[in-house]
Amino acid sequence: MILTSHGRLRSCGMNRAEQAYELHLEAEKQAGNILWYAYAAITFKLAEDCRYTPDFAVMMIDSSLECHEVKGFWRDDARVKIRVAAAKFPFRFLAVTQIPIHKGGGWKVEEF
Repeated sequence: MILTSHGRLRSCGMNRAEQAYELHLEAEKQAGNILWYAYAAITFKLAEDCRYTPDFAVMMIDSSLECHEVKGFWRDDARVKIRVAAAKFPFRFLAVTQIPIHKGGGWKVEEF
């Protein structure tokens, strides 16, 4: 467990939504739809003492790099950070939310 800057305890590994999304990414990789992905592999410096680490870096078939943020719900600071990162860096930033199976399953995608 790690104490975050907000005083909350956080586990060192992925949460359930991130684990499910990793399975989705692996299936996409096996199907040949993406080349590569990694969890928490890239950290962006947004400002002095302010950093943002997307949940997944994903390399697409055309070798472009995307940053995928897996969210169950948004806190204000997280939404601000991804918007700032999207404005500052030349990558595609996506937020993905798992859709419950009783509502059809899959992933809802929002681009920043």
